[in-house]
Amino acid sequence: MFNLIAWVILGLLAGAIAKMIYPGTQGGGFIATMFLGIIGAFIGGSLLTFIQTGSLQLASASLSIPGVATAVLGAIIAIAIWNFLNRG
Repeated sequence: MFNLIAWVILGLLAGAIAKMIYPGTQGGGFIATMFLGIIGAFIGGSLLTFIQTGSLQLASASLSIPGVATAVLGAIIAIAIWNFLNRG
């Protein structure tokens, strides 16, 4: 139960911070921001693991200051990819 609550908190923090940092407007409400942060945690955690170990593994960031920073970076990457795919 605690892991689920930690994921929700991490997702909300990372998603909200990434939306504030990324230029332009991003749609979506509370749930979209949470999912953006959770996806960002996986992207950031996987990239960090790849940089540290050289192997591509599905990893996630933890609910800590470095973990939130990693999740925010991953969420910014997710926003950029989403904007690139939805250009029109």
